[in-house]
Amino acid sequence: MKVALVSTRFPPGPGGVERHVAEIAPRIHARGVDVDVYASDLLREYPWERLPPSIPREEVRPFGRVHRLPVVSLPGPLHYPFFRGLGAALARDRPDVVHVHTFGTHQAAVARRYGRRQGTPFVLTAHFHPIWSIEGGWLRHQIRGFYDRRLADPIVHDAARVIVQTHEEERLLRRLRLRLPPVTILPPGYSPLPAPAAPGAFRTASGIEGPYLLFVGRLASNKGLLPLMDAFAPLARDDPSATLVLVGADGGMRPAIEARRRALDLVRRVRILGHLESDTLLADAYRDARAVVLPSEYEAFGLVLLEALAQGTPVVASRVGGIPEFVEDGRAGLLVPPLDVPALEAALRRLWDDPALGRRLGSYGRDTVVPRYSWERVVDGLVAVYREVLGR
Repeated sequence: MKVALVSTRFPPGPGGVERHVAEIAPRIHARGVDVDVYASDLLREYPWERLPPSIPREEVRPFGRVHRLPVVSLPGPLHYPFFRGLGAALARDRPDVVHVHTFGTHQAAVARRYGRRQGTPFVLTAHFHPIWSIEGGWLRHQIRGFYDRRLADPIVHDAARVIVQTHEEERLLRRLRLRLPPVTILPPGYSPLPAPAAPGAFRTASGIEGPYLLFVGRLASNKGLLPLMDAFAPLARDDPSATLVLVGADGGMRPAIEARRRALDLVRRVRILGHLESDTLLADAYRDARAVVLPSEYEAFGLVLLEALAQGTPVVASRVGGIPEFVEDGRAGLLVPPLDVPALEAALRRLWDDPALGRRLGSYGRDTVVPRYSWERVVDGLVAVYREVLGR
C-alpha cells in the first residue's frame, strides 16, 4: 500500500498540523506502508514567507520522499495557497490512498478531483476551525462562510472518510449540514519533549526572576492574549514577583500586545520571548512555571497543554473546542469561558495562591492524562482506515 500525505506545510514550517504529519509519516512507514509527503514551499503563511533555498524541494527521508511544491496566493484577505503541480505529482506517483490534512484547503479539492479521475480514495483529516476562530477579519470570515455554504459539500461528501480529533470537532462539522461520509474520531498523540535542561536553565537564559505564568503558542488574534494580560494585571499589582512569559512566534499580534503591555504598565512584568529554539529549554520552562495558560477563543485540541501536563505543571485554559475532552475542570487544570477576564483572573489567582493545588493537578495530568495519548494508537487507527477505504 502507498499513501500520499498532503499538507499545506511540513517542518521546518512550524505548527500543529505540520507536527502531526511529521509524527505519523515514519510510524505509518514502519507498518509496511510506502509514504510520500506533499507540501508547499512555504515556511509560514502569516506573514507569507517561503522556505530558504537551503531546504531541498525534493528530499529523501527514511520513511519516503518529501515533495515541497510551489504555491501561489491571492493578496491580502483573499489569501489562499494554490498548489502548482499537485495533481500532476499524484498522477506521476500513483498512491493507493490520498490523505489530505485540513478542511477548506486547495489540496482537498485537488485530492477530490484526482480521486474522481483515477478512482483513488481520499481521506480528509479536518483539523477544523469554525469561522469565528480564524484570522483575517471580517472579509476573511465572509469568504470562509461562502466556502462552507457553497463549495465544501461536494468535496467533503466525496471523501472516503473524514477524521476528526474530538467529538466537538465532529459536532461543529455537522452544524454545517454537509453530507459527511463516515467519520472517525482519532485524538492526536503526544510528542515527548527532550528531558528538561538543568533546573533554572530557562530562567538563566531568559533573565527571568521569581515565579511566572507561561503561555506557549503563536502570538495570534485567536489566542486570547489581550484578555490574558488584562487578567494578569491585578495579580501583578498584588505580587511584585509575578511575571507573565509569552513564548512563540509572532502571528501578527505583537504590536497590539506591546501596546496593551504599556497601557497596563506591565512592560517589565510581561516578557515576550518569541520562538524558543531549544526544546530542552522549553521543557524546563514548562516544568518551572506556576501554571501554563491557554486562553484561546478556540482550539481544535491544544497540544501545548499536554506538553505542560507531561512536566507535571497545571494548566488554565478556555473551555472551548477539544480542550474539555482531555482537561477535566478541577482534575488536571482549571477551565474558564473564553474572553471572560474575571473568570480567568480568578483561575490564575487560585493556582498562584495555592501551590499545593497546582502540584496535585499537575501530577494527575502527568500520570493519568498524558499516557492516554500516543502516536502509535493514532497510526493504528489510520492504517485501519486506509485498509477499510481500499477494501470498499
